[in-house]
Amino acid sequence: MSEGAGAPAAAAQTATVLCVDDESNILSALRRLFRPDGYRVLTATGGAEGLQLLESEAVDLVISDMRMPEMDGAQFLAQVRTRRPDALRILLTGYADIASTVAAINQGEIYRYISKPWDDNEVRLIVRHALERKELEREKARLEELTQRQNEELQALNASLEAKVAARTAELVAANEKLKAGFITSIKVFSNLTELAEGARVGHSRRVADLARKIAIKLGLDRGAIQDVMVAGLLHDIGKIGMPDELLAKPAAMMSGEDMRLYHKHPVKGETALMALEELRVAARLLRSHHERHDGQGYPDGLKGDAIPQGARILAVANDYDNLQIGSFSRKRLSSEEASEFIRQSSGKRYDPVAVDAFVALQSGILPTERELHLAPEDLKPGMVLSRDLISRGGALLLAADILLDERLIQHIRDFAGGEDHQVVVHVSALRSARTKRPGRSEQ
Repeated sequence: MSEGAGAPAAAAQTATVLCVDDESNILSALRRLFRPDGYRVLTATGGAEGLQLLESEAVDLVISDMRMPEMDGAQFLAQVRTRRPDALRILLTGYADIASTVAAINQGEIYRYISKPWDDNEVRLIVRHALERKELEREKARLEELTQRQNEELQALNASLEAKVAARTAELVAANEKLKAGFITSIKVFSNLTELAEGARVGHSRRVADLARKIAIKLGLDRGAIQDVMVAGLLHDIGKIGMPDELLAKPAAMMSGEDMRLYHKHPVKGETALMALEELRVAARLLRSHHERHDGQGYPDGLKGDAIPQGARILAVANDYDNLQIGSFSRKRLSSEEASEFIRQSSGKRYDPVAVDAFVALQSGILPTERELHLAPEDLKPGMVLSRDLISRGGALLLAADILLDERLIQHIRDFAGGEDHQVVVHVSALRSARTKRPGRSEQ
């Protein structure tokens, strides 16, 4: 092995060319030829020596003579292709070696062949182009590897971001559910406060809201509409705040003309009280219209049929069904069966027939109620879910339905029960548990 004399210092960092020929003068000529190009030139006097060099040297390009003893150029370059497939291969051949040249092309997959005698400039040009091509292929491979690595890093980053986004989304969903639960609970507490001084009417708004919600579900309303109906049910009497207690204690059938004129203002007053809150504007519109009648004889706007918002038509049925039983229509309180019959008989007159049909279906048990357990406070366990609002004997709302019980809430319930002079019963879902509910979550 030998290197070109006088090669520049930078030659060690440039391409390495291996020249193989059994004639030393050919090898010397090739060294001189490539000296100006700064290549690192290695030489071998035969195929076996050339293969040994390939074991220890990184070679970019191999130039081999065709006619050599023991191993000809075609055989040698075929071995080079097997051992160093990335090394470019060039064959030096005479005009009489056409058959061997074809074999070298087929077996060794050579890049080019050069006929002897060669033209120096042509050989240098061929070698330069070959090495430039190799450099382009090497750069292409580097860029592909870089692209692959960056793609993998990007995929890992995307996976990480997706996981973070999913986690953040879950946090936001949980926070949103908690806000919604707090919103509904706040509405229930406020509704409860408006009824504390109304005697028999305590719990009326909660009962109306629950029945209206069930009718809305039966009619297939979407979740937002169901919540609007429920909230409107909880707040439908808010416009009565500030009215004289004597007036509110009178059944509608016993009110004077002046009493009725004042009483008829409460739906508008209720809407006005809620309109400032964006989240309650739909509920406020339902609240305004819950005393409208299907036949157009209601108040405050005399709306008729489908001109009445659907939620208000539902609310009218639920409100009157409870009012008939607590004596708000007349001194005589009707049984649940009598109140149901009144609703059915008034279908198409006072009430929307579609809402009445859904109500009747509910009363007939077509929509089964949720199975629940009735437990003493000492039997409660974390993970249970309230199926009903927990109400004190005086009508105060202690905990809203659908709350997931934990140790803290259970202890509050037990402390409350310990101060009561009667047995406290807590209603919990027989089906739902911590596996399906989050703390504080309230469903429609």
